[in-house]
Amino acid sequence: MRPVLRLNFNTLIFLVLLQGAAVVMFCNWYYQLCPCDSPPVDRKVHVLLLSSWRSGSSFLGQVFSQHPSVFYLMEPAWHAWSTMRTSGAHTLRMAVRDLIRSVFQCDFSVMDSYMPKNRKTSSFFMWYQSRALCSPPVCSVTPFGQISSMKECQKECHGLDFEKVTNSCQIYSHVVLKETRFFELESLYPLFQDPNLDLRIVHLIRDPRAVYRSREESALSFKMDNTIVLEHRDAPAAEEQFQVMKKICQSHIQINKTATQDPPPFLKGRYKLVRYEDVTRFPLQEISDIYDFVGLKMTKEMEEWIVKMTHGRGKGNLNDAFEVISRNAAQVSQAWRTRVPHNKVKRIQEVCKEAMSMLHYKAVSSEEEQKRLDMDLYMPEGPKGFAWASG
Repeated sequence: MRPVLRLNFNTLIFLVLLQGAAVVMFCNWYYQLCPCDSPPVDRKVHVLLLSSWRSGSSFLGQVFSQHPSVFYLMEPAWHAWSTMRTSGAHTLRMAVRDLIRSVFQCDFSVMDSYMPKNRKTSSFFMWYQSRALCSPPVCSVTPFGQISSMKECQKECHGLDFEKVTNSCQIYSHVVLKETRFFELESLYPLFQDPNLDLRIVHLIRDPRAVYRSREESALSFKMDNTIVLEHRDAPAAEEQFQVMKKICQSHIQINKTATQDPPPFLKGRYKLVRYEDVTRFPLQEISDIYDFVGLKMTKEMEEWIVKMTHGRGKGNLNDAFEVISRNAAQVSQAWRTRVPHNKVKRIQEVCKEAMSMLHYKAVSSEEEQKRLDMDLYMPEGPKGFAWASG
């Protein structure tokens, strides 16, 4: 005869309360570990930081990456371009679009086409620029909420199990991807209309003259990309950079017009234009606005880090085109005025004339004007300035 377990009413109440207390304790423990601030993980916000090479996008990428609610990857489309480098940018845009759609949804099986079978977390392009890949559950070197060190990450977190990337991506409220390989918005329309995505575009631009100066100093880093951007058309060595700059400037015009001049309904309120020069002058104000746009909260740790990174004395390393260090950002943004010969400045102003006018970058008419640092080339005329349309 089997014994019968009998519970009186008081015992039953006690067990229910004990179970409830255990659930509360578990939730409290989980949220202490989980970096997500507000939205539940099944309603992620997806942010595409859209820019061009040498426009300050590595720094702004870190503004996202270091935030405790963000899973960040730097230029995953590099894998598509480097694998299919015989194609042109126009052909590759759909492959890139489908790649980032999968990554936004934490589906990294898409990398089967672009990485070796024995891939690790460190197989991603510039993987150590992602704080999430240096933090649990991927790697314990950077506890949640702390600023990561890229050198420490490279040293301690190299070659870990690739499955941990998926686990990490799933616990953050925001997935942010930085990309320099889109030259229009139309190919992204299916992502805006995808009910599984909440996509926001942060479109970062920079004075083309400063971009040219930075690209020229790191020219070898962009040989493959230049060829793809120019659709494998031959260009004289002296003209290659100018032709690439023309393509970049035209893309900024097209992207901005698409998003702000009678945009389709699904684009409204989901696009924000940001000038690098404004970020360097008013970093906390501009970055707070960007955070508000994508639904992130500014933290004390991020405020301190932003001030440190924009008010330093570092000069950078020309051997590392993607290095992000503490420097005087406002001075760096003006360096082209004393370092680029005026004849090249004139050429950039010619090929990017329309973009410079639309984006409120004033041209210089002489070498004397170029070197007059007291002459403001970035604030528009008029006492009230201007505000960017955000669709």
